[in-house]
Amino acid sequence: MTSSIVFEPLLPVWLIAALGAIMAAGIALALWRGLSGWPLRALAGLVILAALMGPVYQQEDRQPLNDIVLIVEDQSASQRLADRAAMTSSAADDLAARLEARDNTEVRRITVPDGADNSGTQAMTALAEALAEEPRGRIAGAILLSDGQLHDIDRAPDLPAPLHLLHTGRAADWDRRLEIRNAPAFAILGEEVILTLTITDDGAAPEDVRNVPLDISVDGAEPRRFEVPLGREVDLPLTLPHGGRNVLQFTTPFVEGELTDRNNTALVQINGVRDRLSVLLVSGEPHAGGRTWRNLLKSDSSVDLVHFTILRPPEKQDGVPVRELSLIAFPTRELFLEKIEDFDLIIFDRYKRRGILPSIYLDNVRNYVERGGAVLIAAGPDFASADSLYRTPLESIVPARPTARVLEERYRPKVSELGQRHPVTAGLEQEYDGEWGRWMRQIEVEQATGDVVMTGKDDRPLLVLDRVGEGRVALLASDHAWLWNRGYEGGGPQLELLRRLAHWMMKEPELEEEALWAEATGQQMRVIRRSLTDDVGPVTITTPSGDTIERDLEEVSPGRFETLYDGPEIGLYRLENGEQSAVIGLGPAAPVEFEQTIASASALQPVLERTGGGAKALEDGLPRIREVREGRPASGRGWIGITPRGAFETASVTQTPLLPAWAVLLLISGLILGGWLREGRR
Repeated sequence: MTSSIVFEPLLPVWLIAALGAIMAAGIALALWRGLSGWPLRALAGLVILAALMGPVYQQEDRQPLNDIVLIVEDQSASQRLADRAAMTSSAADDLAARLEARDNTEVRRITVPDGADNSGTQAMTALAEALAEEPRGRIAGAILLSDGQLHDIDRAPDLPAPLHLLHTGRAADWDRRLEIRNAPAFAILGEEVILTLTITDDGAAPEDVRNVPLDISVDGAEPRRFEVPLGREVDLPLTLPHGGRNVLQFTTPFVEGELTDRNNTALVQINGVRDRLSVLLVSGEPHAGGRTWRNLLKSDSSVDLVHFTILRPPEKQDGVPVRELSLIAFPTRELFLEKIEDFDLIIFDRYKRRGILPSIYLDNVRNYVERGGAVLIAAGPDFASADSLYRTPLESIVPARPTARVLEERYRPKVSELGQRHPVTAGLEQEYDGEWGRWMRQIEVEQATGDVVMTGKDDRPLLVLDRVGEGRVALLASDHAWLWNRGYEGGGPQLELLRRLAHWMMKEPELEEEALWAEATGQQMRVIRRSLTDDVGPVTITTPSGDTIERDLEEVSPGRFETLYDGPEIGLYRLENGEQSAVIGLGPAAPVEFEQTIASASALQPVLERTGGGAKALEDGLPRIREVREGRPASGRGWIGITPRGAFETASVTQTPLLPAWAVLLLISGLILGGWLREGRR
């Protein structure tokens, strides 16, 4: 119970002040005139002014409220190194027990896990959220148990009481970390990119170490070892080995005594893209669709096209001088013998033997395919004739044999059952809304090898794909694909079909018919298997720690099988399914939690100084807890302080006037009467 006198003015204070001034002037006049009753009149005026101020005697029934101390426990990944987790838990329990044993003290324990999306330790955010849920007038202090490596210092709240850091580091701690900078998301095949690598030692590291080993692995292959200087930036020139995703793993071996090997490895994933695709287009007899391939390839800015068109065959004699047909002689020998390896794709569009390209050139084209090149034959009636390309050295690589029959009948091209699973033709029906237009001609062929992905008249092979040696060959047994481009009978997916076909032949990874890969979202991966078979079996996943797990794949569309897997740890995962294998990195290339692992109070020091708190090492023991007044230093040798707040809750309030109204009136009347009588006797 507390008591006090409070005032509840009956009039505005300014009006009471004005009345007081008038009374003071009257008293001064009485004094000047020598009236003997002025003291009594002055007392009467003061009683009137005091009565107008409404003084009351107030009694409050107060219930004291406990002070609140916040204990923030950092449980992020870096706090699980060495014995930090056990040290933090034990210290938090002891602190809570000590504080709760004090009078009028409550404890709020706050845990801080790893931040989402590799955002690190968000301790200040957690502290601000906890403060928002408690009355500021009851907060007596906050104690943070952490390694001090916070990643949201800029969000530190305005604390009404001291903040202390009890860090979990030890004087003997040291760590070696590997850092990669300048890693691009994409790189051009054949062009060199420079990565910057640094290996540094932090903390109480061993002395006299100049060089350290570095292992570099590409796509999970056997690593190669190099020696690199410690503490210096090293430029690593790199040329990607293949298109698509390249997974590079850089590792420096774990050394006995360092805190962790989690930052000894860096994963870099770079997509290899082609800068320019070189295509050689050899056009034979002019026809209505002669510009189809040229327009398709010229519309792609990434394609360098060399177009070889036969304007006049040798047997044609019309008297036109050669110099009027060509400004320069076409370098056939240079193209087909010397620089043929520079091309990614060679297209023969209705070409037949005319003595312009001798057999030695075509034999070199066959060798080019077997060594990894690609040839596409867009066949017309010439392919069924005696001068067919099939009757050249290319015969051994062409996947279908012509029967010499040309079908001049209408038919509607369709994707075969196998083509529904092949990436070149899978989903083409969904790419084009409506029924496909018909073609007017098809060259009858008999499949010898390869895959028939499209059929024509009476389900005869229309588009046949095959692999020869290390290269690829495609045969389109019609020269009427241009009808779709012209919109005949509604047209069809001509552009998409020819684009996919060209990119499959140039070995673009996303169009491989037998492939295994994964797409990562955070710590979850979507494993994707593409196959022409109906059953691919389970996929074997090997985690970074060497554990293996098998997951069944579910067919989500023809030829495409998928499964989802949540990776338990950050690092490189290996996938195997039959003869197919792949690697993928889950999590960030360099987790922010392990960029700095040595405990330090430097980042938090400005916040500690602003609140009067301090930093102590738990290695030195748990500090004593003292009470300090607000505004005084709250940290010293072996102790930390909290500020008692003295908060309370008012249960009831009782107010009683100092004098009843009748007593006030009687007092004022008596004083005025006394002054009048005194002056009258005089």
